[in-house]
Amino acid sequence: MNFCPQCASPIAELLIDSEIRKGCPNTQCGFVLWNNPVPVVAMIVEVEGGVVMAHNVSWPKSFYSIITGFLEAGEDPEECARRETMEELNLHALETKLIGVYPFAQQNQVIIAYHVRAAGEIKLNHELDDYKIVPPAEIKPWPMGTGLALTDWLQQTGVQPA
Repeated sequence: MNFCPQCASPIAELLIDSEIRKGCPNTQCGFVLWNNPVPVVAMIVEVEGGVVMAHNVSWPKSFYSIITGFLEAGEDPEECARRETMEELNLHALETKLIGVYPFAQQNQVIIAYHVRAAGEIKLNHELDDYKIVPPAEIKPWPMGTGLALTDWLQQTGVQPA
C-alpha cells in the first residue's frame, strides 16, 4: 500500500506505541495499517482409510495438504470447519475437535486447526483438482503452518509422524 485509503496521502513509516508501523503522516487523518493476520481454518479430514490430502489447482503438482478455508465475519471457527469440509469435499462432518492454533507468518495468517471425522462421497470443488486418502502412519508433516497441526494431531492419536 503506497497511499492512505482515507485521505490519499503517501503512506510513511511512523512510530506508534513504540513500534514502527506504516500509516498516514497526516495527523488529522490518523490511518494506521495494522496488518493483522487473517484467520484461516484448517481441517484434518479423516474418512475411512485415512486423511484426505488434496491438491489445490494453484499449487505445485506434487504438493498435497489438508483442507483450509477463510473464516467468514461473525462465523464460529468450528462451524467454518464443517462448512469448508462440505464446500470443498462434499463431506458431512460427523465430529469436530480443536487441534490447536498456529502462526503462519509467511502468509500473514493464523491457522485454527480441527480434526474432522467425516462421511460421504468426495466431490471436489473448483479450488481442488485431485486428492488422496493417506493412512495416518504414512503422513509426512512439514515444519510450518498446517504441517504443525498434522504433527500435533498425529502425536495426540499416538502415531509417530513419518
